Amino acid sequence: MVSSMEWKRYYSERAKALKASEIRELLKMTQKPEIISFGGGLPSPDSYAVDQVKECIDYVMETKAKKALQYGTTEGYSRLREFLADYMKKKGYNAKPDDILVTAGSQQGLDLVSKVFIDKDDTVITESPSYLGGLSAFRAYLAKIETIPLQDDGMNLDILEERLKTGKKPKFIYVVSTFQNPAGICMSTEKRKKIVEISLDYDVPIIEDNPYSELAFSGEPPKPILAYSKGNVLYLGTFSKTFSPGIRVAWVCGPTEIVRKLTIAKQSTDLCSNVLSQRTVYEYCHRGYLEENLKKLRKMYKRKRDIMLKAMEDYFPEGVKWTKPEGGLFLWVTLPEYIDTKEMFEDAIKNNVAYVVGTAFAGGKNTMRLNFSYPSDEDIVEGIKRLAEVIKSRIK
Repeated sequence: MVSSMEWKRYYSERAKALKASEIRELLKMTQKPEIISFGGGLPSPDSYAVDQVKECIDYVMETKAKKALQYGTTEGYSRLREFLADYMKKKGYNAKPDDILVTAGSQQGLDLVSKVFIDKDDTVITESPSYLGGLSAFRAYLAKIETIPLQDDGMNLDILEERLKTGKKPKFIYVVSTFQNPAGICMSTEKRKKIVEISLDYDVPIIEDNPYSELAFSGEPPKPILAYSKGNVLYLGTFSKTFSPGIRVAWVCGPTEIVRKLTIAKQSTDLCSNVLSQRTVYEYCHRGYLEENLKKLRKMYKRKRDIMLKAMEDYFPEGVKWTKPEGGLFLWVTLPEYIDTKEMFEDAIKNNVAYVVGTAFAGGKNTMRLNFSYPSDEDIVEGIKRLAEVIKSRIK
């Protein structure tokens, strides 16, 4: 229906500044079935423990249906918060249930953080490249983004410290600490400790986003930055990559006073997170299914990463560089500086392969993100072949 009212005249200043996600706009072009897409950030369709999830949902509906279908507390289901507090203790942070707020995905956590902390024209420091969802959330509240380049072991802390010495004081530092989206890089333990000290020295809090830490391909991932916190770190975790993105259950953990303020902010957003989802996730974790399925996920994603890395070594031309992640779902490709991946994207679509341009993540115009978790093993190889052809056509 076409409106006779010119609604845009009534948009708020924030609404006028909202822009469609660059990823989603580009990925609209990838809907043809013949296109192999490395663009999405989706878990593998084979990652879901469907039978176990059904068992947990059935149990909740058979035993607690009336409570599961009712409104819940804004803070979240008490038993899930108790489980998450114990989980965070195992990660090195002495959390209490009152230090946990359950959210409808980590994206809501990012929105609540922005709602509580950001005023118009506040500065937020992020990595370059950084998670698009974080950048979008901060920009929606009219923040100004300043980026610090990534190194192989995380954010360049020398540049960060120099920036904090000389520039306008930022509202917070945003870090995706472990197997980062989009680059797959993992911040070293040394840098985790150091960034906490820098944060304290310059009185700037840290927002740690950590959705991929359980997807380590070998050994244990480093402790979260939060484990070294002295009250200056707020942590975001999620079940989207380890259980299901469709269940929309995540959490924020940190100092009780901040969690309380975020809880108040959430009340005006959605009152409470989905109670049926929360109870299902709790049952799934309580029965040990989470850890059981994680073993399968780690093995599967390592295999997919290895297949992609081997295909890139076999087919990509000289002059192309890429990260070799030890966990997570993504890797980062850097082409020669004269190649613009946004300009190249149309050629890639014509060759039935898709990626996400690096500029969407505040990265360089000659970069791109590739996802290896969602495509089939066969499609990974064929897609890299197709992408290699496109890159070779641009190499001088």
